[in-house]
Amino acid sequence: MSTASAARTVAAPVRSLRPSRKAPKIRKPLLRTADGLPIPHVNIVLRDTHPSRLGDHYYTTLQDDLLYMTYKHESGPRPEPRQIRLTFDPNDPYSKLRYNPPVGGSQLGKKPAPPTTSDNVVRLEAIALHTMVKEALTSRQNLLGAIMAFRALSGETERGGGRHAVEGVQVVKGIKTVGGWTRPGLPLGVKVQMKGPKMYDFLGTLTEFVLPRLREFPGLLLPAPTANMQTPSGVSGVVSFGLPPEAMGFFPQIEVNQDSYPKQYGMHIHFITNAEGVGAQDKARQLLSGFQIPFARR
Repeated sequence: MSTASAARTVAAPVRSLRPSRKAPKIRKPLLRTADGLPIPHVNIVLRDTHPSRLGDHYYTTLQDDLLYMTYKHESGPRPEPRQIRLTFDPNDPYSKLRYNPPVGGSQLGKKPAPPTTSDNVVRLEAIALHTMVKEALTSRQNLLGAIMAFRALSGETERGGGRHAVEGVQVVKGIKTVGGWTRPGLPLGVKVQMKGPKMYDFLGTLTEFVLPRLREFPGLLLPAPTANMQTPSGVSGVVSFGLPPEAMGFFPQIEVNQDSYPKQYGMHIHFITNAEGVGAQDKARQLLSGFQIPFARR
């Protein structure tokens, strides 16, 4: 080997295991929320990780069946709504600021349903959970157990997954003074609202794990055949019922680590649908029956 080639061999640079380029420095510091958490420069949104079984069941099977069951044919145009006549003249300065009820009472319970089309088939829009914790009247720290339980049941947190419309578990506060034991702004309980895939996941857990294990549970009681359904609750399309405290231990999210919660809490479950007008309650119950929610007559 010549002297020149030997010099070139010795002078060859030695490669390092470290990257040659240094990591770029962030010029602008990250903004922080009111809680002190950093806000990234990009919008991070978590998408659905798996298809919703009950959601697919609704759009492939239930939607067509419900349209067939709830369809009402209207041959001609609807008549004009009745003109509401007020008790006092609204232009009279002496009664302008006075409470002015309509003649004949409120017509809210007699509100007709919208025309039946393929776009307004009854569907489940949200599921709301609510519970009251009486021990919170003495100390608001007693709400921590209910908050943790509702977070485990719903999987919802405030602005979870980058979705700003998600409110998570909220604290219910008093509105007015009742009997001296509650005051406005006093924490009384917690609530949470679920939509989308998490709503269907909770519904599947309720029908497959909780309701079949309840003792002496005949189902959701239907009103009597002679009951008047032309009421504000009868045209709202919201089906509500309550579960006892022992039912919370039947949820897999709570049963797997039941000792972490100080006690079990009863809850009210509200199924919020898009049904409205006369017969909205019947449409909502038909929808829930397709999701295996049992009903029983008194």
